[in-house]
Amino acid sequence: MLPWVLLALFISSCSSVGANEEKTVRNRSQFSRGWGQNIRWLKDYNAGLDALKKTHKPLMVIHHLDGCPHSQALKKAFVADKAIQKMAKESFVMLNVVEETGDPNLAPDGHYVPRILFIDPTLTVRTEITGKHSGNLYTYTPDDMELLAENMKKAKTLLHNEL
Repeated sequence: MLPWVLLALFISSCSSVGANEEKTVRNRSQFSRGWGQNIRWLKDYNAGLDALKKTHKPLMVIHHLDGCPHSQALKKAFVADKAIQKMAKESFVMLNVVEETGDPNLAPDGHYVPRILFIDPTLTVRTEITGKHSGNLYTYTPDDMELLAENMKKAKTLLHNEL
């Protein structure tokens, strides 16, 4: 009888471990909105700021809209770029939002989508890290993935120089 009880306990503990792993993956991708399933996306701006303080990693905030063709094209390019996905997963606190955060510092040149801004652990919005479009400084297009990767590296480098 005892071997059967031990076997039952072992099986139930294995299934709960599998369920926990599945729950972790589901939670990680729950807020991805299609921007990368293997990246840990945070729920909202306040969660991003909390994680930023704890991890000392820069926060990357992607403003987008589900119905915007420019946002959708950027999302597709973002997901397809393995280097960007790797950097996002390993070196950044990640947040994508479809509604404004309420922080006016995240709209230094206006409210438009898509736009991407970086915040360092001192809670400074890195307004000097811009895209190449003069009308909307923080927008990126699918053709700008190389520039976005460079800007992600800048956000990390600035972080290390200032801490």
